[in-house]
Amino acid sequence: MPGVLPDGETVPVDGALPGTALRGVGARGFGVYLHVPFCASRCGYCDFNTYTAAELGGGVGRESYADTVLTELALAARVLADTPPPRVDTVFVGGGTPTLLPADDLARLLDGIDRTWGLAADAEVTTEANPESVTPGSLKTLRAAGYTRISLGMQSAAAGVLAVLDRTHRPGRAVEAAREARDAGFDHVNLDLIYGTPGERPEDFAASLEQVVAAGVDHVSAYALIVEDGTRLAARMRRGELPYPSDDVAADRYLAAEAALDAAGFSWYEVSNWARGGAARCRHNLLYWTGGDWWGLGPGAHSHVGGVRWWNVKHPTTYAQRLAAGHSPGLAREILTPAETHTEDVMLRLRLASGLPLDVLDDAGRAAAARALADGLLDPVAYPQGRAVLTLRGRLLADAVVRDLLP
Repeated sequence: MPGVLPDGETVPVDGALPGTALRGVGARGFGVYLHVPFCASRCGYCDFNTYTAAELGGGVGRESYADTVLTELALAARVLADTPPPRVDTVFVGGGTPTLLPADDLARLLDGIDRTWGLAADAEVTTEANPESVTPGSLKTLRAAGYTRISLGMQSAAAGVLAVLDRTHRPGRAVEAAREARDAGFDHVNLDLIYGTPGERPEDFAASLEQVVAAGVDHVSAYALIVEDGTRLAARMRRGELPYPSDDVAADRYLAAEAALDAAGFSWYEVSNWARGGAARCRHNLLYWTGGDWWGLGPGAHSHVGGVRWWNVKHPTTYAQRLAAGHSPGLAREILTPAETHTEDVMLRLRLASGLPLDVLDDAGRAAAARALADGLLDPVAYPQGRAVLTLRGRLLADAVVRDLLP
């Protein structure tokens, strides 16, 4: 039976959406997120909905996973049967480690999405991957199947930092994998970095940035380490084995990233993301950040269509059981109010280099924007043109600026 969370309402057994949500599906873009919950090992900092083989026990295995997801895709097609999206603009396969699935299964899943709703001629199709989970052969299979973009979890070039994070790939493997992806014909390649890990020295992060630039990728994501409750890393810090991350160190690392990437021809387009030109920007993430629609497939996946947001049950076994019974795997959902939509719009758009239109703010918000301008947190060129765009200093204080702009 469908479940309910305290802040959510029941998802109908058939997954049906309110009529108001179905009007204009895809008018602001339509994407598909596909969650693959499998990992070879668990990283100490990760709190994502992922499982190793030992943790799953007798649960859903990789062998049957593609068929299970295709069952949910068929349910999604029924829900949107009368109001299908005009096309699928972006697909993002995340996890977990999607490339633990056979490349042929990932190809079959993409083909299923195309058969269901149709991929746009210029669709962006991304898969995440760990550097050790791909080979030149698997990358060629994915590229031939229609994947256009790959995002590789590098995190650091320093062996000591990788060890603290419980990453299993050797230093240098991420750069090799990025080059293999380019050789396989991928149009766009991203490398992910994490900075501020305990024990990371300035020269460690500088070396990571140097390797990223040398790899020839066209996109870089760099995030400060966040210590999540319930993770192995959090437990180590509570026991005093490792120090907690420093905000000052994180700010220094961010400034180092901006300097190195800007010098190498990258431009920021979201606070934690840099690209070599507009074509290299992650369009799927931009869909999230600008209020588009997307359907999330897989255990724990979140979806948003027409102001309705819902999320699936987390455990792969429960997910498969729901679908086998002919039920939606949705656990709960919420219908966003205009105020909630406005809050999220401000929070997300202000993080973009394109900025936030000042006219979406109320009087108090515009007064706060004027103060942020005077404090050097907003761009003085964009402001008279009606947009709030963060300066470099503003990016360091983005969360505080958002809080001031909101009621």
